[in-house]
Order: sequence, then C-alpha cells, then structure tokens
Amino acid sequence: MNPTISTSEKILNVAQSLIVAGGYNAFSYADIADAIGIRKASIHHHFPTKAELVSVLVDRYRRQAELGLKSLQEQFSSPAEQLRSYLNFWQTCIRDASLPFCVCAMLAGEMPMLPDEVASRVRAHFHDLARWLTSVLQAGAEQHLFHLNKRPEDEAQMLMASVHGAMLSARAFNDPELFVAIVNSQIAKLLVADR
Repeated sequence: MNPTISTSEKILNVAQSLIVAGGYNAFSYADIADAIGIRKASIHHHFPTKAELVSVLVDRYRRQAELGLKSLQEQFSSPAEQLRSYLNFWQTCIRDASLPFCVCAMLAGEMPMLPDEVASRVRAHFHDLARWLTSVLQAGAEQHLFHLNKRPEDEAQMLMASVHGAMLSARAFNDPELFVAIVNSQIAKLLVADR
C-alpha cells in the first residue's frame, strides 16, 4: 500500500477491490481491517456503516468516471475515437486485472439487496454513462461516422449492456480476449465504414 495516501483512501481502495471481486455482500469490515492492518473500529471511525462506506466509494467512482469521460472528449475530437478509447480503457483494465469489472455493474447485480443510498448512486452512474454514450453516438451519427438502427438513447443502452455483458463473459470464461471480441463486434455494427 502507498504510505502517502490517507487511511480513508486505503479503506476505499480495499473496499473497491473487494466489491469488484465479490460484490457488496461478499466483504466485511473485518476483511478490510485484515487487508490494511488496522482495527475495525478505525474503519467505523471513518465510515460508521457499510452503506456509508460504499456510498462514498460509488461517489468517488462516479467522479473518476466523469473526469475520465470528459478527458476522452477533450483528447479526441472524433466520436469514433472517443468510443474506441472508452472501450480500450476497459480492455486494458480487464487484461491487466487493474480493474477487471465495473464497480457499479457489480453492485447493479445486487440492486434488490442494496441499501437505498447505494442503489440510487449506482443508478445515477448508469444514467450518467448512458447520457455520455448517447451524446457520442448522436455526434457520430451526425458526422456520418456511425449508422444507428435505433434512437441514440436506445443504441447507448444496448452498447452499455454489451460492454457490461462482455465483462461478465470475460470473467466467466477467464478470457480477457472475449471482452475484446464482443465489443469489437458491437463497434463494427456501428461504424459506417464497416457496413
């Protein structure tokens, strides 16, 4: 662990890796305490409840995602390049196991059992991502880069489901290249040049 980061950041980092590995109900404060080498009481000092801990974690994850998506729009003028970069980000994370699964996608699988304050934040993440994808697909269609068979909003939902489904398949088959094959197939359907 990096000694320069705060205890609360260490707690959030470990909680994130535990959620990615097994979900909301698969970890406890004892797991975090063991991983960091602190007492459970120290975790409760920073995050009195697990729901509060995961809410703060999802808020942090959403901020990071928002900054990342904004950066893609600033870095690449082409909607096709923005979309490809978004998918390359996940491809790299899955291949090197740095973030092999979207935290919010993992939590969404447990939505009926999540505390309301966590569930509402997970939903907000998906709304944000859908809006971004919609705007990229809309811009790409207007620039004749993408051929959309449905409204941009519907195509964005289908693409989002494909990306998260591809994460599941890659995990289920322990094959990072499966993610690549699935998302590349989806992109090929969108690109005008490939039609």
